[in-house]
Amino acid sequence: MAFRREDQTSNPIPGAGGVIAALLSVLGRLVAATPEPLLEAVSVAGGEAILWLAPRRRRVLRSNLHHAFPDRPRAWRRQVARVSSRRLVETALLSVAAPHLPEARIRRMVALGDSVNAWAADRQARPRPVFFATLHLALWEAQTWFPLISAIPLPPFGIIFRPLDNPALDAFVKRTRERPGLRLLSRREGFVAAMALLRADGCAVALFDQNAGQQGALTLLFGRVCSTTELPGLLAAKFGAEVRTFYPRRTAFWRATFESDLVPTDGTVAGTTLALNQWFERAMEDETLCASWLWAHDRWRNQDIPRVRLRLEAKRNLLGQDLAGRGLAALPRRTRVWVRMPNWLGDVVMALPLLRALRASRPDAEVTLLARAAFVPLLEEWQVADRVRALPAPGPGYFAAFLALRAQYPDVWILLTNSFRGDLEARLAGCPQRFGISRSGRRRPLLSHAYPLPEGYDESRHHQLRLWEDFLRHFGLEGALPLEPVAIREPAASAAPGPIGLIPGSENTPAKRWPVAHWRALIAALPDERFVVFGTAGDAPIAAAVADGFAGRVEDRAGRTSLADFARGLAGCRLLVANDTGGMHLANALGVPVVGLFGPTNPVRTGPVFAAPHRLLQPAGCPPTGGSALADLAPDAVAAAVRDLPSPRARPQPVGR
Repeated sequence: MAFRREDQTSNPIPGAGGVIAALLSVLGRLVAATPEPLLEAVSVAGGEAILWLAPRRRRVLRSNLHHAFPDRPRAWRRQVARVSSRRLVETALLSVAAPHLPEARIRRMVALGDSVNAWAADRQARPRPVFFATLHLALWEAQTWFPLISAIPLPPFGIIFRPLDNPALDAFVKRTRERPGLRLLSRREGFVAAMALLRADGCAVALFDQNAGQQGALTLLFGRVCSTTELPGLLAAKFGAEVRTFYPRRTAFWRATFESDLVPTDGTVAGTTLALNQWFERAMEDETLCASWLWAHDRWRNQDIPRVRLRLEAKRNLLGQDLAGRGLAALPRRTRVWVRMPNWLGDVVMALPLLRALRASRPDAEVTLLARAAFVPLLEEWQVADRVRALPAPGPGYFAAFLALRAQYPDVWILLTNSFRGDLEARLAGCPQRFGISRSGRRRPLLSHAYPLPEGYDESRHHQLRLWEDFLRHFGLEGALPLEPVAIREPAASAAPGPIGLIPGSENTPAKRWPVAHWRALIAALPDERFVVFGTAGDAPIAAAVADGFAGRVEDRAGRTSLADFARGLAGCRLLVANDTGGMHLANALGVPVVGLFGPTNPVRTGPVFAAPHRLLQPAGCPPTGGSALADLAPDAVAAAVRDLPSPRARPQPVGR
């Protein structure tokens, strides 16, 4: 059979099809006359060439096998890829030679298996329409030889195929493939003929194992979402046809036995479509068939389309029925989405709604986060991803660690960073789809798909989260961003009110710090309150100066907690007053009411994002996008905001070190 690959394009050169057909005819005669041992050696060499000289095809081969059989040994998958590549070349050689092989030689090359003979005898005694679903197993072209080797007269057969765009080349393929007596029915005009065959108790044949693109139906195959043709189900259901598979089982070089299996279905289009996929999965447990299938084909490609990459889309969605039939409650997470997290705590926290939305938009995604080691325990505790991996330690082996990730075969890499280093990490990891934001004047050549900021886009007037949201929606993200706090403790009603948390430091930007004297004035203005001062080890001198002289009312924890303990401490506060820091965002994410102090920085761009009470204060006369000295923000204004900000119910006392 001749089937056009999905990525084949029309040949615009007039008469080119005729020239190609002539060249194929000459090549076919040469191959047919070449001794088979030499052709077998060519197949071995050609298969190795695919693995070594065609990196994209090699990755598709190995990635498909890694996704389909993640629990099999790596050596086993590599061997199946090698054999599949060799058999692809073997099949290509047979395809060009087939029109020039004498019938006597054909009869020595292929035979009918017991299952086909039993069907043929039963079909002769009990005529009925049959739809044969075939697939890309090695030597699939040999299936057109069926009439030459059958001892029983066959009913009319029609093979539905995708025609080539060049008329001359298409005519050549059709003429040579129809030589044994089967009819090739073009998908452009052949559906009527196929229906006529089935209506007359004949047989129609079509491939069912290719990617069906946006015109197919969403199904599972080896746990991964793909698009599957509904053509077998449509024709079988319309005419009550029996559904069978028909395929060659390779036994040696250019040798095969034809087999056929009955596929029980419920008679519906969806039921037939899903039954064929499940039959295929069972068939691949046979190692001979597994090594013969076209693993180099992008079977799962329809979900790779950039504009819809972050959602599931096709003409029809059969995933609900598929899950029910398999006894599954949710989609397996088999599409590997890696997210390179930002380098600062505040940005990491602001990205959490995106991760939630991504999970809802692509429920089949296995999400892996790459983050600084300090953030890993917190991200794991929040369970916003399937896996969290720490970035390698800086040093000579840093980039080598990303090369090692090639063995994980990530499908998608979303970059929430803007650096060349982050882009290089994704490229070295071998991920085929690398998504990021492109800004005017800043090229990112290592991205495969970039979201260009609209002309005139003023980032100072858009929140960072909204920019990221626009970026991911450009590539298909669906649904609203969940802004509910990620963790809120629910204490017993009798628990005492928690203290007020203070974050007076800002290790990376001194200009973002409210003066120590202002912090002390705030504490003095709230004499009935208890306080806890948080900060990094670098903030310890500032924290000590703020707490000095307030023994019994102010506890200094700066530099004495891990990030996880810091989060638990914040969760125990009834309210937090903080500079524009990552801790402010962390408290907001935990549902803790926040009073944020902004002066030189921009609250429009970096303010809290979660739906928890917060007040953002700026000095009098400060532009909404920032630019004033934080020292101009009066302590009295902050104290008034603390008194006015609603507090949650009493919280338990935090447990800290």
